[in-house]
Amino acid sequence: RDIAKTPYKVLDAPDLQDDFYLHLVDWGATNVLAAGLGTCVYLWSAQTGHVTKLVDLAEEPPSTADPAYRADTLDTNPAAAAASSLSPADHFVTSVAWMPRGTHLAVGTQRGTVQLWDVGRCRKIREFRGHLGRVGCLAWQPAIAGTHTTVLSSGSRDRTILHRDVRVAGDAVGRWAVHRQEVCGLTWHPDGGVLASGGNDNTVLVPALASSTTAPLHRLTAHTAAVKALAWSPRQAHLLASGGGTADRTIRFWNTATGAALARLDAGSQVSNIAWSPHANEFVSTHGYSRNAVVVWRYPSLRPLATLTGHTCRVLQLALSPDGQDVVTGAGDETLRFWRVFHQ
Repeated sequence: RDIAKTPYKVLDAPDLQDDFYLHLVDWGATNVLAAGLGTCVYLWSAQTGHVTKLVDLAEEPPSTADPAYRADTLDTNPAAAAASSLSPADHFVTSVAWMPRGTHLAVGTQRGTVQLWDVGRCRKIREFRGHLGRVGCLAWQPAIAGTHTTVLSSGSRDRTILHRDVRVAGDAVGRWAVHRQEVCGLTWHPDGGVLASGGNDNTVLVPALASSTTAPLHRLTAHTAAVKALAWSPRQAHLLASGGGTADRTIRFWNTATGAALARLDAGSQVSNIAWSPHANEFVSTHGYSRNAVVVWRYPSLRPLATLTGHTCRVLQLALSPDGQDVVTGAGDETLRFWRVFHQ
């Protein structure tokens, strides 16, 4: 089938970080794209084209409870002391994730906090602490058996994954310390029962929700570089795809019921993201060094259907549209590009 080789829209994205480990775009169910650009979160409506600045973290009042606050400061004014202890980089947005079917947005920060925003009211509801390093990835647990989505998982440079019930402002309801380096990928299974995580320790971990904090269901160790790219197939219950960084360059497919490796694809360059089509046995991957490309593949033949180029830097960001037809990609060239890659 024909796939257009050029994007149907290109948006400027100033201050979009060229950092492999971050997740800075997400396309919500209300057809609004959230993008973390520097210290700001912007919202772009795909229906109207309207752009709104939700928050600038650099303009927020400082807090002495912030992990970046230095307790040994000699300043006698707590607010001024907290402000003086933060560098400009401490205010960067490091991840964004829409609540499924909702109007709430989670925002991870360089200083290790996670904010929850009611976008309809442009109001911050809560700010969660607990991480000691930047929060590079976020994942909402899908609703189970008709319940509402309330559990948010966050992965950090501090090597931990925290699970929080966002209805309450208290401590995390679960803490997993199972990676040996930064957690850089998180994705819940569509049925809400299993979470997969990828790390800078080159591993993929698949613990069940009820498992202990130290015993993952499966530890998948075939990759030879950081694993940021993770995606569950919406058409096969236990099929997980994972992608490795520059020293690995492969996309691997796993049966998470057994831990068995199903297939290996040499992608030829750093794999930064994977997203499955909800309508067909196809997926899209984004790539950094050295291709800087977007590739659409058929599964299980692993035949490439199209290679999309245009970005001049690593393609590190990817989000799927609510209707499952389009993707948006982002790169260090400070552009967001919109492509029609799947059919309904």
